[in-house]
This record gives sequence, structure tokens and C-alpha cells, in this order.
Amino acid sequence: MASHELRISARVRTYVALTKPRIIELLLVTTLPTMILAGGRLPGFWLALATLIGGTLAAGSANALNSYIDRDIDAVMLRTAHRPLAKARVKPQNALIFGILLGFFAITWLVILVNFLAAVLSLAAILFYVFVYTLALKRRTPSNIVWGGAAGAFPVLIGWAAVTDSLSWAPVILFLLIFFWTPPHYWPLAMKYRDDYARAKIPMLPVVASDVFVAKRIIQYSWVMVIVSFALTPVAKMGWIYSITAVVLGAAFLFEAYGLQRRVKRNELPLEMRLFHGSISYLSLIFLAVAIDPLLHF
Repeated sequence: MASHELRISARVRTYVALTKPRIIELLLVTTLPTMILAGGRLPGFWLALATLIGGTLAAGSANALNSYIDRDIDAVMLRTAHRPLAKARVKPQNALIFGILLGFFAITWLVILVNFLAAVLSLAAILFYVFVYTLALKRRTPSNIVWGGAAGAFPVLIGWAAVTDSLSWAPVILFLLIFFWTPPHYWPLAMKYRDDYARAKIPMLPVVASDVFVAKRIIQYSWVMVIVSFALTPVAKMGWIYSITAVVLGAAFLFEAYGLQRRVKRNELPLEMRLFHGSISYLSLIFLAVAIDPLLHF
């Protein structure tokens, strides 16, 4: 009995791993604050729970399907060689069925418990991530992650739609914030694992361009991201809490981006992961400000 239970537990962990939970966590960080901003107050408990569960299932579906499609890549990259399909801990056809069923359940859940618009946006996010990013762009262009960032930006649209059953300029600004944040967030990681991507024949920008060029592009996208973050203040009538936070975090992000460029030009150890981890802190903190500002705005 104990052995049987252990096998079931291991199988559950394997399928959960297919959904890439750590990526989902970052997506959900943006959803609840957007819901608070949309309503100007805390959303109802059951609406928030239903939206977060639906969003988790939708993101899990997209990630599972991505794992199925990229299983050949994952098997040759050291960073991803531990993933379930790369280690043959689950059959490819089972992973494909799991991803499709998870997506079907996510959309059905959102239609019934949230609203039709949130469900449609979730379906669009899944389809974009699978067909546009994973199948069409990832293996063909160095701009893959630029456009792939759109998939990670959908949760703000979904969160806004869940509360208002509509869209407006405020969630579009948040969408663009995440869209322009994605390249300077991901390119430092790709710099560190350049050999991995080259081995898998994935044309990430750091594989096909010099570190100096990549650092320059990181700075360009970082500036656009910071400017977009400032645009939320007049569009959504944000108060001083968000506005000051955006300025401080934007300055800190740019400081790190220029620091990376400086180290690259001097042929010093670039410390790419410092910007990578800092970018996660940036996104988490600026969306915390998005959540707090409407509640304490005065």
C-alpha cells in the first residue's frame, strides 16, 4: 500500500512539474493586483479564487504543451534536462493529452465561474504561447522572447476582465509593461546559458549576437519599460505610492542594466543573474504598488 501511494505521489509530482509551477507563480503575481486596480478595492474572495485557479490551469496547460513540443530541446540543455519529458518520466502522448485537457478545463472553469471575456483571453494566451511563440518563433528568430513576452502579459488582461467584464487603457498599459519587461528579464538568463541554447540550436539573441549588443538591447527595452510604467499614473489615476515606487524601481532597474553593459564592455564577469533576479523583484514590487495604491490612495 505504501509503495502504491508513493508511486501515485511521484506521478502527481511529475504532471505538476509539466506545468512549470515557478513560471506560473510569476504570472499570478500580476493578476490579483490588476483585479484590485480594476475594482478600486479588494475583489470578492470567490471571484479572486476562481480567477486565480482558472489562470493557473490555463498557464499550466500552455506550459505542459510547451514541454511536449520542446522535449527534444529540453533533453540536450543542461538547464532543462531534469524535466519530466526529457527524463522520460512520462510518455509524450500522455503529456499532450494532459495539456489539452487542462486547457479545456481551464476555459470551461472560467466561462462558468468568471466570465466569457476572461475565458476567451485565457484561450488566446494558450494559443499564442503554443502556436506563435513555441512553434512559430522560438526556433526561428532571435526576437523569439520579445514576442513571446506577450503570452506572459495576458494575465493582467484576464484579471481586469474578470472584475469589469471589459478592457480599457489601464490593463493595456500593464500588458505593455510586462511585454517590454520580458526581454531584459530573460536575455540575462540566456547570456548565462548561451552554450545550452547554442547546443539546442535555439537562436536566442545572446547566441547570435555579442554581449555588447545584447546589453545595449537590454538597456533599450528597459528604458521603454520604465517609461510605460510611468504612463500608468495618468491613465489609471494612480497616487503617490505607485508613482514613487515606479520611479525608484525604474531607476534601480536601469542602474543594474547599465552596470551589466559596463561589465561587458570591460570584459569583466558580467553577473547576468544579478539583473535576472533583480527583474523578478522589480515586477513583484511594482505590482505590489499597483495593488496597494488604490487601497490607500488619498
